[in-house]
Amino acid sequence: MSTSTERELPAVAPAVTAELVAALSPRLRKRLDAGITKLAGRPVVRDGDTVRITVDDEGSELELHAPGGVVADAAAIRCGCLLAPDCLHRAAAASAAPVADASADTASAEDADGTAGVGAVEATAQPAPLPGVREIPVPDESATAPQLAAAHAVFEAVAAVLDAGTDGSGAVLQAELLRTAHTARLAGLPRAAAAAVSVVTGVRAARAADPAFRLAELVGAVSEALFVAHRVPHATGAELTALRGTVRQPYTPDGSLRLYGLFSEPVLTASGYAGAVTWTADAEGRLYTVSDVAPGGTGRAVGAADRAVRIGDTALTHRELARAGLAVSGATVSPTGRLGAGAGVRAVRASGVGWRAEPLDRLWAVPVAEQVGRALDGGHELLFLEVTAVGAVREAAGDCLLADCGGVPLRLTAAHDHPALPHRDNLRLLAAVRGSRLRVVARLVAAPHARAQLLATEHPVRAGSRVDVGLDRLQHADLPAPAPPPAAPLAPAAPVHVVRTPDEAPLHLLRRRIEQAASGGRRVLAFPGDSAADVNRLHRHGLGTAGDILDGLLAAAAERSRDAFGRLLPADTGRFARAWLTAARYTDEVDRVLCAAAWGG
Repeated sequence: MSTSTERELPAVAPAVTAELVAALSPRLRKRLDAGITKLAGRPVVRDGDTVRITVDDEGSELELHAPGGVVADAAAIRCGCLLAPDCLHRAAAASAAPVADASADTASAEDADGTAGVGAVEATAQPAPLPGVREIPVPDESATAPQLAAAHAVFEAVAAVLDAGTDGSGAVLQAELLRTAHTARLAGLPRAAAAAVSVVTGVRAARAADPAFRLAELVGAVSEALFVAHRVPHATGAELTALRGTVRQPYTPDGSLRLYGLFSEPVLTASGYAGAVTWTADAEGRLYTVSDVAPGGTGRAVGAADRAVRIGDTALTHRELARAGLAVSGATVSPTGRLGAGAGVRAVRASGVGWRAEPLDRLWAVPVAEQVGRALDGGHELLFLEVTAVGAVREAAGDCLLADCGGVPLRLTAAHDHPALPHRDNLRLLAAVRGSRLRVVARLVAAPHARAQLLATEHPVRAGSRVDVGLDRLQHADLPAPAPPPAAPLAPAAPVHVVRTPDEAPLHLLRRRIEQAASGGRRVLAFPGDSAADVNRLHRHGLGTAGDILDGLLAAAAERSRDAFGRLLPADTGRFARAWLTAARYTDEVDRVLCAAAWGG
């Protein structure tokens, strides 16, 4: 049994939260956000699969029963106060807890049977989608009536959140969006359901001032949810199949594999999942992942790398596999390269190789522009780069490492900002290794300039060693010793090559409005002041479409109709959401084009 003052509640299924909030009286709904805040200060006690919270000064306890780390039924949340079960506490606890991934329970059950992959995780800290064995069957023609209704409900709920912004999207709006997510999943729209849950997760992180919150990620989640819900009624055939999505990815036999460890990275998501993912490659340079992700918090993210990988009978930990090898027979692999852990899979430890030896060396031989193009076209987002450290650059989100990548000025950022993970501290130390040429592995960030998240690097001093930036903590002793001062005046030094970031097109004028709306809601754009200057500047730089889109977005935000008596009618949240979606999709596409150009594509 353990006691903690942190909010490490078990994940709660979306339908459970929606059900408990819907059951509240109108009076209690108005008090729900205050109830969540009050509950956050109460002590939490964990006892196996049960979490207890003392909800009042009389000692009344709230219990959450979470077999496998997930509360899957409203009856699993019980309160001992006098007003139970119609009290505020049950809905407050569900609304404060992380949102459960609806496919996580299925994954856990299948793993126990030895027939599926190695867990499920929302893709925030790493891009590998959920593993699995089943797909939702889909018709060939158009969306069904339940799917049309579910898509409409998701669009309306996300539009309401966008209208209110993060500050105005309290627990009631969140619960409504979770209800539509559950409905979408039941109707056979898992992609829309997952996007809606991601919006709720992002809104909660913003409202809680979570240091890991990224406004750009919330914008992406809102854009995805609106786009899928908007397109489903109009799509047919292959487009509709893609928009519907799949709950599980099929695993197919892949015979025998000889794999070589590349690196390992921690996983820590806002939705309550944590663990580690290790990347490997075969002799032809194809990438495979081994993961151990389950409900948990920071402790699991930090410690998962030292757990044995869940494939065969090997005793290798993730940290060891990242530098060793693996021989697998009877392998099963998902379309994204995730290895299954079924009962028929056998695996034994094998020797590894360095990054500068075959077959791993060939990963760095692929031209950078080709790697970026592959990532932008939907392939894996890993980049294998040769860089020269130049120094540090200060940004609003923190310092990043500036590097020269074959003449391209590159900004390497932290993949995660949680203080328990060493990403940010390692970046600061590596920024001091100016002039060192290193091989690194990074994850592409689609931006108008060359930008990527640093995941692993060669050791700055020990040749042949490597550093998993999210797991290994560098020390000052790991850096090259500073050069001693000269004994006598030296001749003038050769000119220093300074890497400069080229001027960017002012697309930020549109992106800023997109982000303002996601954060502050429609009202922050309703009275934008003199926006003509921004529109004119976009036109002057050849971004006439961007200027027109910005003009339309501001007009949709400000438009309010009146009734016959001159009273203002409610804002048209649907029109504003469509205008916002147009702007978000446009900037995403321009970012893709500018990103490819920045890397020389």
